Amino acid sequence: MSAPQVPRPSSSQVPPPSPQLSLLDKAAYIAAPGTVVVGLLYYIGITYTEKYYGELGVPVGDLQLSYQAMVASAPGPIFLPLWCLLVGGAVVLLLFGRLAQFLAQPDHAVRRRRVIRWLLAVGLVMTLVGFPVYMTHLLAGLPGGPWLDFLSPLIIALGATVAFFATQLRLGESRSGGARQGRTGDTLWLTGGAVLLGLLAMSLFLQVALCATAEGRSDAQDEADGGYRQSLTVVVHSRLRLTHHAQDIEFHDWGPANGPYRFQYSGFSLIAKGPNRFYLVSSASRFADRMVVVLPDDGSVWVELRGA
Repeated sequence: MSAPQVPRPSSSQVPPPSPQLSLLDKAAYIAAPGTVVVGLLYYIGITYTEKYYGELGVPVGDLQLSYQAMVASAPGPIFLPLWCLLVGGAVVLLLFGRLAQFLAQPDHAVRRRRVIRWLLAVGLVMTLVGFPVYMTHLLAGLPGGPWLDFLSPLIIALGATVAFFATQLRLGESRSGGARQGRTGDTLWLTGGAVLLGLLAMSLFLQVALCATAEGRSDAQDEADGGYRQSLTVVVHSRLRLTHHAQDIEFHDWGPANGPYRFQYSGFSLIAKGPNRFYLVSSASRFADRMVVVLPDDGSVWVELRGA
């Protein structure tokens, strides 16, 4: 007696093979692109805010700003560096694209290898020079001004870009020559390209953070030197006499018959308001001679706000 025949599943019943996830797909499961963008905006926003209020003499921790407020303050300082990055990136891609097309011709094989070696050497030298210069300037506090802060990450970014383009030319040459994939040489070039791409992203992120720091400092100085035109004007009514060293503040005593808030001070500008404190400065002061007056929000004063 023969064994029973087991019916084979038809092709329509065979489950399709599970798709292979790429590296970007796997990374997307860990950190969604939207989450990464919002996190970067928050970091840029808090960098700008800390420098802005720090230059005005206000501790940011006392303000207890919300997460949404930090993210909302990021588009201003991030616009210019991103615009420069897009324009510069487009120019670099066009130049390297034309060069790659020129070197892709069969009669330029020797020249292509020579260009790959030169580009890789120049890119690595720029990267190795820019990183120690920046770290030495940052840690040792060497003179050189803010331009050195911006120049060093820019050199690193350009060096990483040139070296990464050299790796792409080398890998393209290997693929066009029909070489066996997955060999050790190609794996090393792929690994080096990934490291260079990460270094490029880190240097560009550092450049944007430095721009946010510089813009926060510049905006604070402009606001102070302009007489705090963007800030609200404040008239303070106090139960007790206030001791302060702010300049050009008008004082008036209404007498005991005019209620508990008999002492009036005008000429202040509100630069920040925390949960329990008012941070005031004289509208006539400038950045060099500013004096921040901190008043508690506890009922001992009545603060009257007026339009800027």
